[in-house]
Amino acid sequence: MSSAQKRHDRKRPSRPRGVLPRFLRGRGGSTAVEFALLALPFVGLLFGIVELGMIYLISTTLDDATADAARQIRTGQLQTAGATASSFTTLVCSDMSWLGANCAANLRVDVRTFASFSSTDIPEPIANGKFQSSSLMFQTGGPGDIILVRTFYPWTLVAPFLDGAIANLGNGQILVESATTFRNEPYS
Repeated sequence: MSSAQKRHDRKRPSRPRGVLPRFLRGRGGSTAVEFALLALPFVGLLFGIVELGMIYLISTTLDDATADAARQIRTGQLQTAGATASSFTTLVCSDMSWLGANCAANLRVDVRTFASFSSTDIPEPIANGKFQSSSLMFQTGGPGDIILVRTFYPWTLVAPFLDGAIANLGNGQILVESATTFRNEPYS
């Protein structure tokens, strides 16, 4: 018997017949399936990181802009110029120009005068998931007065899974807040 016949006569292992056994045995395309399973959580995580980065950017920009504008209250420049809440808002938004026209439309300011640092009674700006703009004031005080300046900017969240985790306003927004307290200088 020739070697070719011997090879032919060997029994071939029986292979399961049908679509399901071949599918379970197949390894082609497993990388695509694994990628599809991991892509959704990865993209969600990526959106979350970008969203938190934007909130941090707004927070730090708002802190700097509030401190710069509050300096003009501290030195008495705004009081002597007869500034209003809208002019103070414009002053803060000038340092947040990357937000464009949205800043002036959305920014809210609260400036209060207190007799001492320990006697501050500050109302919470959020009640039942809504921003309470009726409780805001604009009192720049006089020389030597203690002043609390707070600014609020609502930011609409883009990443949907962060809505339930960090949103403190009922409509899928987070309220970014900045505050500074100081004693006015003895200006004339």
